[in-house]
Amino acid sequence: MDIEPLDLVKDDANEAPAAKPHPRLNAAVAVTVAVLATFMGVCKVKDDNIVQAMQQAQADKIDHWAFYQARNLREELARATVVQLRLQSEAQPPARQSAYQEAIARYETLAADQSKKKEELRRQAEQDQKNYDALNFRDDQFDLSDASIAIAIALLAIASLTQLWWLYLLSLVPAGFGAVMGLAGLMGLTLHPGGLVSLLG
Repeated sequence: MDIEPLDLVKDDANEAPAAKPHPRLNAAVAVTVAVLATFMGVCKVKDDNIVQAMQQAQADKIDHWAFYQARNLREELARATVVQLRLQSEAQPPARQSAYQEAIARYETLAADQSKKKEELRRQAEQDQKNYDALNFRDDQFDLSDASIAIAIALLAIASLTQLWWLYLLSLVPAGFGAVMGLAGLMGLTLHPGGLVSLLG
């Protein structure tokens, strides 16, 4: 059985034409990906520092509330001791009243001191929560930036594979949003799409 050489030659006329590569599209995709990846890297460094500050603010808040509870217990114990000493002093002879009055005054001073320190700790704990919320606000901005730029890079990869310019242009929408949110986080702007954050949170 002889093999016909012409049977081995592909029939190009029957094959679907492949998408023509666009060197300018591939170059645009490469430059855009490089710029977005660099911007993401800068934002990531800042975001990591913010996350560390959030953790510190959370730890400070927990510590301050714990100290607040300790001061509260000391104050309550001092006030209970004052009540107990007053009741006991009523049954004592006048000669011993002065010793009881000194002890009562000492515990009243202790209770007042603990109350004052307790309020300072409460204010510090509330400030820690405000600091945490402010940092979380910026962390949300960086999270939105990361997600948007990741979507843009995925679309850019598909645009490069399919050689479709319209897909490249579409990828610029999430890229632009990600850049705006990243800049807002870096510059401390108040731009914060609360509805989108709530939806994703």
